[in-house]
Amino acid sequence: MLIGIVDDKTYLRNSLKEKLASVENDIRVVLEAGDGSEFLKLMKTASPKPDVVLMDIEMNELNGIETIQRSAPLYPSVKYIMLTVFDDDERIFNAIKAGAHGYLLKEETAQNIIDSVYQVYQDEGAPMSPGIARKAWKWLTSLSSQPGVEKKNEKSSIEPLSEREKEILKCSMEGKEYAQIAEQLFLSKHTVRQHMKNIYSKLHVSSKVEALQISLKNKWI
Repeated sequence: MLIGIVDDKTYLRNSLKEKLASVENDIRVVLEAGDGSEFLKLMKTASPKPDVVLMDIEMNELNGIETIQRSAPLYPSVKYIMLTVFDDDERIFNAIKAGAHGYLLKEETAQNIIDSVYQVYQDEGAPMSPGIARKAWKWLTSLSSQPGVEKKNEKSSIEPLSEREKEILKCSMEGKEYAQIAEQLFLSKHTVRQHMKNIYSKLHVSSKVEALQISLKNKWI
């Protein structure tokens, strides 16, 4: 698996590389940048491009959230994990809205960071540090319950999800990974992954956050 690291502090980039190398894995760092502007410049000619990028939030020139907003449409196959010291609500929510696939604190262990990278790479969830996950789902639930918040693809009079799909979404809302959902519901990971693809297709969305927001708004889960 190919990884990119974007952080404006050289010693933190080196520390992160040491963490990634401390546990046996097939991760290879193929791109490093000191800020968002440098990252976007390097991505134009990078070959191969990273599968997953570990992105700091606060950086000179261009911060992590703005970088994802610009990069995601250009490189849709690349996935992003915010890796930062900040856990305040505004940064978390802006990162989610920008398209981040995960949000971890830099204090996470090497194994947790590596596990999260694989989880994102394999489309098996949106890894977050525990405290961040609680804030994110609380925000999502409150947002979905606000009056007047409608999406063009919401059809409250029709419930398109099967009971199994609703079970999987509920587990996902609790922050469970695909492997944990599979174990709880006595399914294979492949089956859980296929159910999630079906959910996205039925709701015409491309992320778990969107699927949860629509389902909560319509009281399907």
